[in-house]
Amino acid sequence: MTISVSRVIPVDPSVVWDLLVDTSRWSEWGPSVTRVDLPTVKLRAGSTGRVRSPLGFWLPFTITGFEDGRAWSWTVAGIPATTHTVEPTPDGCRVTFGVPMLAAPYALVCRAALRRIERLAQAAPIL
Repeated sequence: MTISVSRVIPVDPSVVWDLLVDTSRWSEWGPSVTRVDLPTVKLRAGSTGRVRSPLGFWLPFTITGFEDGRAWSWTVAGIPATTHTVEPTPDGCRVTFGVPMLAAPYALVCRAALRRIERLAQAAPIL
């Protein structure tokens, strides 16, 4: 069971997707991530690495679900964590984070992340 928080962002879905899978950018939009340790910069199915929290401790993660350009999910410290989905809309895309019910207060952090993602996506150069 999850709680979903979403935001429609008026940009091409690929711009948002790139922000979501580029781990070098996570600290720019993710309030609960200050650094990422991953052998590659971009996520893919089965990726494993570590994230550092604002309190300075490292937590291992594994990407447990991955549909390129559309969605990814993960476990952090072996516990199911957020899901991340990008869906095209007539005006850009809808970005949705799914938060496990047991971590419901984390939805507030996800709302902040969505606002940051929108700001970053709108500032991205158009290629």
